Amino acid sequence: MDFLENGITSDLPTLILAHGAGAPMDSPFMQDFAEIGAEAGLHVLRFEFPYMQLRRQEGSRRPPDRQPKLLNSWRDAINQAGGPANLVIGGKSMGGRMASMIADEMGVKGLVCLGYPFYAPGKADRPRIDHLKGLSTPTLILQGERDAMGNRETVPGYDLSSKITFSWLEDGDHSFKPRKKSGRTEAENWRQAVDEMAGFVRNLA
Repeated sequence: MDFLENGITSDLPTLILAHGAGAPMDSPFMQDFAEIGAEAGLHVLRFEFPYMQLRRQEGSRRPPDRQPKLLNSWRDAINQAGGPANLVIGGKSMGGRMASMIADEMGVKGLVCLGYPFYAPGKADRPRIDHLKGLSTPTLILQGERDAMGNRETVPGYDLSSKITFSWLEDGDHSFKPRKKSGRTEAENWRQAVDEMAGFVRNLA
């Protein structure tokens, strides 16, 4: 497994981020979060799931791997990074969701989810939250207020673990982008998200 690395190791936990279903580990979103995170003092690693590696090699679109393969990729990443003792794991959308399903099992220090897919678009009546009810890993979920997979009107009504903390990005969509009329910029939301993420990791040191 090949990591992209930003920042340097320190006394802080290392943060491993996985990509979402449709974009690779070096997408603008992933790149900015890793680079700004490194500027904030974090050591950030990124990796790709097997299907995305094949997309890169073959130049063809492939659907995400099945869940067991995605979870095994997370196990491999954690072990390759030196084990869970000083790691915070997470990622964008699907990458963060898969991390949340492996966090307790692996015993990592923390979990950061960047736009959590609580439900498929248009299917808020069928949330995918069962494993989040008993989650014991300290968790930060950064979520756009208008996220089509978990908005601020719906998500606070869920019965979730007390270990989960939310930070809502003003008028943000699934990638935290606000509408022009909000007076907020995407860069402002990304910076706020990284600041929250860095603070969360520091508090786990």
